[in-house]
Amino acid sequence: MSLQGVKIIDLTRIIAGPFCTQLLADLGADVIKVETPSGDPLRAQGEKVNDFSWYYAGYNRNKKSVALNMRDRDGMAVLKRLLATADVLVENFRPGVLDKMGLTLEVLNDLNPNLIVCSISGFGADGPYAQRPAFDFIAQALSGFMSVNGEAGGAPLRSGLPISDLVVGLYSALAISSRLVGRDTNAKSGVQTVDVALTDSMISLLSFQAANYLAAGVEPVRSGNEHQLVAPYGVFDTADGAIALAPSNDGVYRKLLAVLDMEHLLEDERIDTNEKRMKDRALMREILEPVFKSKGSYHWIQTMNAAGVPAGPILSVPEVFADPQVRHREMVMPVDHGDHGTVQMLGFPMKFSENPCEVRHPAPDLGEHSADVLHEAGFELDEISELIERGVVRTNEITA
Repeated sequence: MSLQGVKIIDLTRIIAGPFCTQLLADLGADVIKVETPSGDPLRAQGEKVNDFSWYYAGYNRNKKSVALNMRDRDGMAVLKRLLATADVLVENFRPGVLDKMGLTLEVLNDLNPNLIVCSISGFGADGPYAQRPAFDFIAQALSGFMSVNGEAGGAPLRSGLPISDLVVGLYSALAISSRLVGRDTNAKSGVQTVDVALTDSMISLLSFQAANYLAAGVEPVRSGNEHQLVAPYGVFDTADGAIALAPSNDGVYRKLLAVLDMEHLLEDERIDTNEKRMKDRALMREILEPVFKSKGSYHWIQTMNAAGVPAGPILSVPEVFADPQVRHREMVMPVDHGDHGTVQMLGFPMKFSENPCEVRHPAPDLGEHSADVLHEAGFELDEISELIERGVVRTNEITA
């Protein structure tokens, strides 16, 4: 796998950081999840089976867990020894916390001048909002993302998913991979830092909404399932449900009319251009929806797709996981978690022709690998036993 041999010390918790490090672990990196003795709070959230959170499992596969009291001087000494041989440190504390822990850039540079330090935060390492507490919902709100979501004339809406956590995790994994690739050719020695913010990440997704505003001062308005650049485009009722329809340009619109045997609309001066159709979406819906209501969703999806018109069903989550394409792509996979049983979790979205992603080991119990990781880092067995006895290090065998 592409990141095999890369050692990552992961001080993150909840979603954004763990998602980043799981992506890197899935690509082969050796990720050591360093937790407090009480563990990542995600361990206690979500639905549990055999007292084990599948929510936690879904973001922490392919990692090793070390439970360490980093407030203890000896605990910090352990962490420093781990960092001395690491390639990457990932943390999602509030800016400045790493310094307060004694891990300043100067200290890290003395420990390991080849280290890459990725810091994930709500607003970034600097600026007037840097010290504000942040959460996914706040990033969605402050980034403008919520302002473009929702029905026309309705209130702004958040995504049902923790989208800013996931996007910042993707950007962080990409940034770390970039630094790893460039590290050997970069003549500059010393710790390299990567600063990735939830809000910046969400702003970067504003796409044509931002482009139109920056180009012409056009403020986006909410349009529900309608597209703001193309019409008709959206959700249309059928005889037995509804379909999502996406004729994304004039060429596909012509294909749509041909399927519906309504090519005469190309000459209708009220709607003969996309600009006119956008201004009179209600008329388009008035014309098209009775036709769609004449037959069921399956008929229209099959007919539209055969003609090159993008159309699909609006599936519930249970329907998604029963869908034949999803099953074929193995986007749900069973993973044996020992005493916790088999966990069904999301599959790998990246499909490689060689050295594919794989689950090398399941999401770890708290402190499951503490002794092994410390031994690999050069600690003698009696040192490890003393650290465990004093509560500096926790192992699942002793304290679970």
